[in-house]
Amino acid sequence: MRFLLSLAAMCFASTYSLCADPIADSNRINGVAIGCQAYSFRLFTLTEAIEKTAASGSKVIELYPGQKISKDNPKGFSHASSDEERKYVKEKLKDAGLIAVAYGVVGLSKNEEENRKVFEFAKDMGIRVINSEPSADSFDTIEKFVKEYDIKVGIHNHPMRKNDPNYKHWDPNWVLEMVKDRDVRMGACADTGHWIRSGLNPVECLKILKGRVVSSHLKDLGKELHDLPFGTGNADIAAILAEFKSQGMNGPVSIEYEHNWETSLPEITECVNFVKKWNPGK
Repeated sequence: MRFLLSLAAMCFASTYSLCADPIADSNRINGVAIGCQAYSFRLFTLTEAIEKTAASGSKVIELYPGQKISKDNPKGFSHASSDEERKYVKEKLKDAGLIAVAYGVVGLSKNEEENRKVFEFAKDMGIRVINSEPSADSFDTIEKFVKEYDIKVGIHNHPMRKNDPNYKHWDPNWVLEMVKDRDVRMGACADTGHWIRSGLNPVECLKILKGRVVSSHLKDLGKELHDLPFGTGNADIAAILAEFKSQGMNGPVSIEYEHNWETSLPEITECVNFVKKWNPGK
C-alpha cells in the first residue's frame, strides 16, 4: 500500500508529467524536445519532411493530417491511414532517428467516434500531444479521451479574428478558463507567432498559462510578421525557452516555419542551432 501511495504521489507531483511516457533525453536538445512541425515542409511529401527534419538536427517531429505520404503514395497521412501506411511512416521515422511526438492541428469535437479515431492513431504512433482548436462545447467529451488514453491535448491558437468575436482561442485567458478545472493533461499549444500577430507578448501569455502549457509551435517573427530564424526577430526566443524551463514544460516544441517554403531548411536549421547554443543556466 505504501508503494502504491508513493507511486501515486510521483505521478501527480508535476502538472506536466503524470504517468505518461516522457520524451527521452536522447530526443531533446539542451533539454528541449525541439523539432519540426511537418507543415513547415507542406510542399513536400511526409517522407521528405521526415528527411528534412532529421537534416535540420531535430530529434522529434510533429505530424499534421493530410500530407502526402510519398511520391509513390500520394494519399494524405492522417488518423484515417491504414496499418500498412502507418508502418511505412514508423519505419521512415526510425531510419531517420526521429520520433513523432505531436499531431495537429486536427479537429476534435463532441463526436466520440471521430475523436476515438484520432486518439487511437496517436496511441499507435507514440504521439504524446494532440493539438487542436475544439469548440467550447466539446471539452467535456475530449477530457474523457484524455483520461482514457493518457494523451495530452493542446489548445492551439491562431491570430485574433476581428470579424469573428466568437473565436476565442487566441486569448490565453480564455484557454486558461477552459482548462483550469480539468485534467492537467489538457492545456495550451502555445503558438508564439500567432500571439504576436494578435498583438500579444508571448512570454506574458506563457505566464498567464503557467502550469498549463503542454506543447508549442515556436516562431520568431520580424516586423513583416513572417517567420525568421530564432534570435533574429522580435519574439525573444531565449526568454520563451527560459519560461518553458521555469514552468517545467517538458512537452514538444515544434518549429512551424511558414516562410520560404521551398528553401526553408537552412533557416530551420538555424532555429535548431539556436536551441543548441542557448544557455539554459541564464
